[in-house]
Amino acid sequence: MKVLVACEFTGVVRNAFTAKGHDAISCDLLPSELPGLHYHGDINDILSESWDLMIAFPPCTHLCVSGARWFKDKQKEQKEAIAFFMMLINAKIPRIAIENPIGIMSTHYRKPDQIIQPWQHGHGERKSTCLWLKNLPLLKPTNIVEGRRQRIMEFSPSETRGKERSRTYQGFANAMAEQWGNHIDSY
Repeated sequence: MKVLVACEFTGVVRNAFTAKGHDAISCDLLPSELPGLHYHGDINDILSESWDLMIAFPPCTHLCVSGARWFKDKQKEQKEAIAFFMMLINAKIPRIAIENPIGIMSTHYRKPDQIIQPWQHGHGERKSTCLWLKNLPLLKPTNIVEGRRQRIMEFSPSETRGKERSRTYQGFANAMAEQWGNHIDSY
């Protein structure tokens, strides 16, 4: 299966699919942190290629509720972020998953199909993560663990804070590759 992992600089999701035998590539404006197939550039350059599945992590800076107090000052940026999200969800790809924190897309587009937590997939933390799905099943918990720490909120302000907050948990990546990669033909 040809898998596009859009807006991913870490390579975590891409490598989870590659480990399961899929032809996966990540794409981001940043270079990949991990070795593997990565398109370092604009997603529009490769979005129209023939993909079986796209998992996208569009930037949430102007979409998530944690930034709501700045929305009135960033209306242009927010419109651009909404348009980018909608471009991804409307891509001509048969199976799509869009990941983002709780935010305005629930009203500008629709409510997410699912909200998952790291502690459902082996990480003892809380981080409500929304999934909007097209022709994909809901993710089932893979490893429910103790701990409900909200570590992401504890990050100190820094130049790398946004990048650190956007990292995908390995448990999420493995669940996506295992569940969506193995059951793709039935949807």
